[in-house]
Amino acid sequence: MKNFLKNLALIALVLVIASPVFAAKKNASKGGKATTIDLWYGAAVTEAGPPPADWVAFKIIKDKLGIDLKLTALPSNNADQNVKINAAGASNTLPDLFMVSDEIFDNLVKQGLVADVSGMFKLMPNRTAKLYDKDAKDDSTRNGKIYGLSQPGSIAKNEGVLIRKDWLDKLGLKVPVTTDDFFNVMKAFTEQDPDGNGKNDTYGYGAYLETTADNEGLGRRFDPLMGAFGVAGTWNMTKANAGLNVKKADYFDGLSFVKKCVDAGVVDPNWSSYKKDDFRAAWKQGKFGIMREQNAAYASESNYAPFDKNFPNGEWIIVNPPKGPKGLSAVGTYSISYRRYCVSAKAAKQKGKIEKIAELLEWMSSDEGYYLLGYGVEGVNFKKGANGVPTVEGLPDASKAYSKSENQPLTQLRNMVYYNSDAELSSRYPTYKTATSGKTMSALKALREMQSKPWTACIGVAKLPKPTADVERYLNQGVQEFLTGKRSLTKENWNAFLKEFGSIGGDAWESEGISVAKANNLLK
Repeated sequence: MKNFLKNLALIALVLVIASPVFAAKKNASKGGKATTIDLWYGAAVTEAGPPPADWVAFKIIKDKLGIDLKLTALPSNNADQNVKINAAGASNTLPDLFMVSDEIFDNLVKQGLVADVSGMFKLMPNRTAKLYDKDAKDDSTRNGKIYGLSQPGSIAKNEGVLIRKDWLDKLGLKVPVTTDDFFNVMKAFTEQDPDGNGKNDTYGYGAYLETTADNEGLGRRFDPLMGAFGVAGTWNMTKANAGLNVKKADYFDGLSFVKKCVDAGVVDPNWSSYKKDDFRAAWKQGKFGIMREQNAAYASESNYAPFDKNFPNGEWIIVNPPKGPKGLSAVGTYSISYRRYCVSAKAAKQKGKIEKIAELLEWMSSDEGYYLLGYGVEGVNFKKGANGVPTVEGLPDASKAYSKSENQPLTQLRNMVYYNSDAELSSRYPTYKTATSGKTMSALKALREMQSKPWTACIGVAKLPKPTADVERYLNQGVQEFLTGKRSLTKENWNAFLKEFGSIGGDAWESEGISVAKANNLLK
C-alpha cells in the first residue's frame, strides 16, 4: 500500500510538472505561440486590394494551425515582380513563401536562394493529389531536386475534333476512324448534299491558319490531320526523337495527306483567308461538317445559339481524331502553364518552418481552406449548390456575393487553391437548354470529353527558343505554298526546302531547342 501511494504521488507530480508543457503546445496550436509565415502572392485580381485586416482566414489559420500569416501582393507586371524578388534575393530578405516567374527561377536555384521542396509533398497528400502531378514536379526539377511548387494555371486539352452527326445520319455514314475513313466522309459531306438544301455549298473539313510558337506550319486547326502521322505541333519532345517536326520523315506524309484533302476540294477553300471569327461564323452557318474547336467556343450558350437557331435539328459530336497508317492519333499538342511558388532557403533553415508551410498549403486544399480562399464565407459570400458547386443564389445579402467586384479582396488567394475542378468550372460553364431546339448543352461536359481524347504532350514547350523572323516566315510560308500548289510537293522539292530551311537558321534553332529541352528536363 505504501508503494502504491508513493507511485501515485509520483504520477501526480509528473502531471503537475508536465501540464504547462501540454498547455503551451495547446496554446501554440491556437495562436498562443504562432509561427510567422511571410507570403508574397500573385493576386487573383491585381486591381483589387489585399484581404482586409479582419479577414476571417487570418484568425482561422492562427487558431487552427498556429500560423501568423503575413501577406504581400506582388506587382501585377512580371518585370516588376522580378525586380522585387531579385532585390530581396540580393539582400537575403526573401520571404518564406513566394511566387516566382520562369525568367528568374533558374537563377535563384543557381544562387542557392530557394529550398529543395522534394520532402514537402508527403506532408500535404491532399494538395499534392490535386495540384502536383509528375508533370508539375518535373516543371520545377533541376539536377534531380525539386525547387518549386508548380501548380497548373490555364486549362489544358480544351479543344476537340467535332463532326456533324446529323449529316452522318442523313447520308447513312458511320463515325470515321482512320484517315481513309475521314477522307471518305469529307468527300461525302462535300458532294452528297448532307444538309438537304439542294445546293452544292458544303465541305467536309473547315480550318483557318492559326500558327503559334507551338504550332508552326499549318497551325492547330490542321493538327488532327497531322497528328495522325505523329507530327502535330512544332516540336517533338520525346527523348527518342526530339527536334522539329518539320524535319521528320513523317511530316512529308502528313502534309501529303492534307494536300490530298485540299486538292480533292473537301476542305473549305476559304481556309487560307479565314480569320478566327470567319471560321466560327462559317460552322454556325453550316459550311462544313468536321472541325477542331474549343469547348466554350462550341458549346457555351452565346456561342452555340446562332447554330441552334440556324439548325434546330443539327448536332455536333466530339469524336476521336483520325488514326494514321502507323496507328497514331492526336487532337494536337498540349502544354501546361504553371504558377510556381518557392520556399526561400533562409526559411528552410529555420527549425520546423518548412513543415509549417506544408501544413498551411495542405489546409488551403482542405474543404475549409478551398472554399474560404476561393469563394469566401459559406452562407455569406456563397452557398453550396448541387455537387458542392458554389452559387450566389439565395444569399441573405446579395451585396456580399463573392462575385461582386467590391468583395474580390476576400478571394485574392484563390489562384493558390483552384485546380480546375468541376465545382470551379461549373459556374464558368453552366448547363443550359438551347433556346430553339431545347437541347441540353454543357461546355464543361464538352471539355471533359475533349480531354479524354488522344493528345501529344509538349510540356514546357514555351521555354524553348523562338525562331528568327526569317526562319519563322520561311517555314510557315513554305509549308503553306506546298499545300496551295504554289510549290509542287515532291520528295525532291521537299528535301530542297528543308536544306534551305536548315541553312538560314533552322538547324541552329533545332539544335538550341534540343539543348534547352534537355537542360530543363522537358524531354519525355
